[in-house]
Amino acid sequence: MIDEKNYSLLAHNTFGIPVACDRFLEYESIAEAQAIAHFLRGSTAPLLLLGAGSNLLLKGDFHGIVVHSAIKGIDVAPIDNDVIVRCGSGEIFDDVVDFCVTHGYHGVENLSLIPGEVGASAVQNIGAYGCEVKDVIESVEAVNLTTGEVETITGSDCGYSYRNSKFKHEWKNHYLITHVSYRLSKTFQPHLDYGNIRAALAENHILTPSAKELRQSIIAIREKKLPNPKVIGNAGSFFMNPLVDTHTFERLITRYPAMPFYKVGETLYKIPAGWLIEQCGWKGKHLGRAGVYEKQALVLVNLGGAKGTDIIALSDAIIHDVEKKFGISIHPEVNIV
Repeated sequence: MIDEKNYSLLAHNTFGIPVACDRFLEYESIAEAQAIAHFLRGSTAPLLLLGAGSNLLLKGDFHGIVVHSAIKGIDVAPIDNDVIVRCGSGEIFDDVVDFCVTHGYHGVENLSLIPGEVGASAVQNIGAYGCEVKDVIESVEAVNLTTGEVETITGSDCGYSYRNSKFKHEWKNHYLITHVSYRLSKTFQPHLDYGNIRAALAENHILTPSAKELRQSIIAIREKKLPNPKVIGNAGSFFMNPLVDTHTFERLITRYPAMPFYKVGETLYKIPAGWLIEQCGWKGKHLGRAGVYEKQALVLVNLGGAKGTDIIALSDAIIHDVEKKFGISIHPEVNIV
C-alpha cells in the first residue's frame, strides 16, 4: 500500500494540471482496500476516489485524501457460450479490451482505446461508437466504506444510464471498487452502424471485419481525431452529447437540416455536442492557454500552462454560446473537482 503526503497529482490527470493532494493512498488488494476503509471511517477530510484521471479536471490542489486502486489481474470463467472476465479495478481498460479481442471474447471491440481504468469504467458507464460498458457489466465488487465488508453488486443494480451510475451520485464515496466482471460472448456480432465505422473499414476494403480488424479500425478513427494526452493535455470528450425530445428535435432539424443525430428512443434524439460546438465557431479556438482541439470540437485541451480554472472558463463560454444559438444545454462529461 502507498501512503504519501503532499503528493503530486500531475501523473494522475491527463489534462496535465500540476496540482497536489494532502494525502495519497493506493491499495493493491482487497485487504488493503479494507484497511483504507477502516482508516477513512475515522477521517473527516474530503475524499476523492481516483482512477487514471483521464475523465477528470482538477480546479486546484485537493485538500483532502485521494484514494487509487492498483489491483491487477484478469481471470476468465466460461458460462455456456459466454465468458465472465473478472478484472482488477486498477487494470487499464484498453488492455482488457485487447486481451478480450485476442482471446475471442466479444462485446467490447467498439470501446477500444477509451482511456482510463477498469474501476472507472463501472463508475462512468463509458461508451463509444454505439456501445456502452453497462451492456456487458455482470457485477462490481467493492469494499463498503461504512462497514468494511466486500459487496458484489450486479450490473443491473448500478443504475446505469448515459455516462452515469449510482457510483456518481447516491453511492459516491461509499465504495472502493476492487473488481469488475464483464460478461462477453464467444460469438462475434459486430456493431458497425454508428458514426463512420463502415467508411473506415471500407477504406481498407473490409466489408465483414474480424474482431481484430474492427478494433484496429476503431483505434485508427480515435487516433485520427483525438489528441494523445502524453503530447497535448486533455481528457477526451469534455461534453456529453445532449438528448432532446421530439419537439426540440423537430425545431432544430427544420432550422438546421444538415444536423447529424441519432434516434435513441421513441421520443429521444442524441445530437453530437462536437457539431454544436463547431457550429458556434469554437473549433480550433482558444481562451488563453485553454483551447478547443482543431480536429475534434468535443475535446478541450491544455495548450501548455493552463490551470483548471482556465479550462472551466473555456467550458463556460462554450456552454453559453451553444445555449444561445440552439436553445439547448450541454453538460461536461468530465468530472470537475
